[in-house]
Amino acid sequence: MNKFELIKGDTTEIMRELGQSAKAAAAVLALAPRDVKDHALKAAAQALRDRTAEICKANKRDMSAATEAGRPSSFLDRLALDPTRIEGIAKGLEAIAELADPVGETISEWRRPNKLKIERVRTPLGVIGVIFESRPNVTADAGGLCLKSGNAAILRCGSESFHSSSAIHDCLRAGLRAAELPEAAIQLVPTTDRAAVGEMLKGLDGALDIIVPRGGKSLVGRVQAEARVPVFAHLEGICHIYLDRGADLADAIPIVVNSKLRRTGICGAVECLLVDKEAPEGHLKSTVAALLNAGCEVRGDAATQAVDERVKPADETDWGKEYLEAIIAVKTVDGVDGAIEHIARYGSQHTDCILTECYGTAEMFLRRVDSAIVLHNASTQFADGGEFGMGAEIGIATGKMHARGPVGVEQLTSFKYIVRGAGQTRPD
Repeated sequence: MNKFELIKGDTTEIMRELGQSAKAAAAVLALAPRDVKDHALKAAAQALRDRTAEICKANKRDMSAATEAGRPSSFLDRLALDPTRIEGIAKGLEAIAELADPVGETISEWRRPNKLKIERVRTPLGVIGVIFESRPNVTADAGGLCLKSGNAAILRCGSESFHSSSAIHDCLRAGLRAAELPEAAIQLVPTTDRAAVGEMLKGLDGALDIIVPRGGKSLVGRVQAEARVPVFAHLEGICHIYLDRGADLADAIPIVVNSKLRRTGICGAVECLLVDKEAPEGHLKSTVAALLNAGCEVRGDAATQAVDERVKPADETDWGKEYLEAIIAVKTVDGVDGAIEHIARYGSQHTDCILTECYGTAEMFLRRVDSAIVLHNASTQFADGGEFGMGAEIGIATGKMHARGPVGVEQLTSFKYIVRGAGQTRPD
């Protein structure tokens, strides 16, 4: 059988077998030394480089099908691979290998008056299920991060990226073999049957310890509603930039344009620009013109429409909308308080930014905006685990339990308490 072909059969049984083998592999990974895990990551990175042509061929097959299906340009951008992107994926695995091993790290320790010594020590979560759609690079990012953190991974890609993800997964398997680790440590669901997602949400008979969905609102919403195991997720990346009256326009405009247009299809792309009503006259006009001239459609309120005839009118649905395209909503607000109120109402607690040279205003924004990532004078496109020095990320979690923001190796661990005694007994 060609390694990129789907496996047909009883989906429930296929998924049960994946769960059982992943659980067995997780027990091995939890005890694997750092040098063994790092060897697997580096060997996988080299396999990606050696098989670049093969991966590109598989991706071309996915791209052709997605194009014929009429998928939007933002979707195609997330799906596309080329030698440069594949090299970036390989470097990401190598960056993960360079990270400190979190497993076994002593987070804190103390000694009680009765001489008991207590340590809080990092441990793997176990088996992590990752459900994603059009981003084949998630195969390597998720697989690599799970491996480094001592967790087994079951990856379920979307049908649109199956051939690309399979080619990348084969490189991960090569790395595991090179390090003599079980290949079941990183598994790709070999069927695009939607029932496979349902089986994962049920927990695979107790084999799955956590689920991470990466995809559109409908996928994430379903996972959060139906999962019987804990979920790391964000619904949408509705990211805002607030352009304050104290902003340096020469610095602010490139940040706004980069935040929107560097890559429009990623969750860190800004979707709404809020401009202080009391900002100097040129702030709104110049920033809007820069966006329009760069090929971005601007939908604005009355004040924004007044500065450039090319601006289209915005309606209520434009506030709080994730475009993932070269479209941005622009609204004038009553200073930093108005910006914070707007973000609290329409944002998704993902990533929000303030542009200002006023330290006091910036600190107010950074303290009061309740998002996973809050920036001052920097592009929202830095909302990425790799840019945070995590090597890669499984996703950006916007919840407030356990993990928040980029989910890297530390966030993929839990902890246990180790208590060392010398014969102590608890008195009545």
